[in-house]
Amino acid sequence: MAFDTYELFDLDVRLELSTRPEQRVGSDELWDRAEEKLARALEDQGLQYELNPGDGAFYGPKIDMHMTDSLGRSWQLGTVQLDYSMPERFELGYTGADNSEHRPVMIHRALFGSYERFIGIMIEHYGGELPVWLAPVQAIVLPVSDRFNDYAQHVTETLHEQEVRVELDARSESIARKIRDAELRKLPYMLVVGERERSAGAVSVREHHGGDLGTLATADFSRRLQGEL
Repeated sequence: MAFDTYELFDLDVRLELSTRPEQRVGSDELWDRAEEKLARALEDQGLQYELNPGDGAFYGPKIDMHMTDSLGRSWQLGTVQLDYSMPERFELGYTGADNSEHRPVMIHRALFGSYERFIGIMIEHYGGELPVWLAPVQAIVLPVSDRFNDYAQHVTETLHEQEVRVELDARSESIARKIRDAELRKLPYMLVVGERERSAGAVSVREHHGGDLGTLATADFSRRLQGEL
């Protein structure tokens, strides 16, 4: 699940196996068993990992997942911890298929850490230029003058109905200023509309950093965006 999750963000992760710290709970026998289980899980799947002695949680060893961001900094993203100690301390039990009492094993898993921290890492990693699927605003409609606001509103509503996250910039500013402001916001797509676009039922598409992509019917732009997603 961790690898599938990080792949969505095009993140390469490296693994660390963190073993028993000096201050810990549980017997050495439990720690031996837990560390052996995690090491075997990694090796059985052919996963490369580094050993990080003494950095486990006080209740069990763990596999930590790290990424390197676009600035070359390393961040721990997620962790999977194997805990024999807490079920023992809380005297947890269950009845197995053999009708005998057994002690469960607890797995602590956090793939993101806190969402706030993960979002902060992502914003810095992408330099604010979030992928289209992740961007809070995927496109902005820019009428070249006030007299095209009605058509721009129609385009905005049409795209919104097709589940595009879209905004309308109806300010009485020059189109150059609107484009500049949208570029500074690092919005993926800018849809310029004027007389030609209104007559054709279309939009002129500009991509952030990609420049002019030509004129597309509103429905064609929506299909293009859905294909990209």
